[in-house]
Amino acid sequence: MIQASKTHNNRRPWNWLVYQSSDQFLNKYAPHYKGKLYDLGCGVRSYEPFFLNYADSYVGIDWGASVHDTKADIFADLNKPLPVDDAVADSVVCLSVLEHLSEPQTLLNEAYRIMKPGAVMVLQVPWQWRLHEEPYDFFRYTPYGLKYMFEKAGFKDIEIEATSGFFSMWVLKYNYFTLRLITGPRIVRGIKKVFFQPQWYIGQKLAPYLDKLDTYWPSETQGYYVIAKKA
Repeated sequence: MIQASKTHNNRRPWNWLVYQSSDQFLNKYAPHYKGKLYDLGCGVRSYEPFFLNYADSYVGIDWGASVHDTKADIFADLNKPLPVDDAVADSVVCLSVLEHLSEPQTLLNEAYRIMKPGAVMVLQVPWQWRLHEEPYDFFRYTPYGLKYMFEKAGFKDIEIEATSGFFSMWVLKYNYFTLRLITGPRIVRGIKKVFFQPQWYIGQKLAPYLDKLDTYWPSETQGYYVIAKKA
């Protein structure tokens, strides 16, 4: 398996499980990364080397005033029409972006517009996840809401998959909560890290196995992946 998130700068001892899970899904969808690939909300282009194992070229689009660093080829507000021609993309990806948009339907409409007929969009969003990149954290999406929005944009053959079961979701929430407790003088922070890090590691190692006990992942999942096609 190619490690899609190997160089992702957000991968930490308390959250590597979410990136490990994402790698599994990104590899699963590899046949959809083709031709000229557009990454909507590319950030610092962490996934560019991974996608170029499959696609011929990579175009990153992001907002220049983003709260995180950006290395885009095209700077644009993803809440508005994109400065991209119609039907130019052979594939489109959008990872952990839709929750940060005040006008998410506009992004899906624009993704559909710039895609060639037969092109596929791969999108990932969180569900049971903490607030992040505040104040630009607007929405969480159920699979029913995602299906509705993709259909409204014109997409067909929409598939939505939960990225985890209850236990992975809970472990990640626990890890982020305990991370907030690591405060105080440097020596105190060090002691707290020594105490919590084994818990973070063991929890993340066990959670995928415990997820097998969860018979309905969509109910309490960490997030969702969506695969949708332009007819």
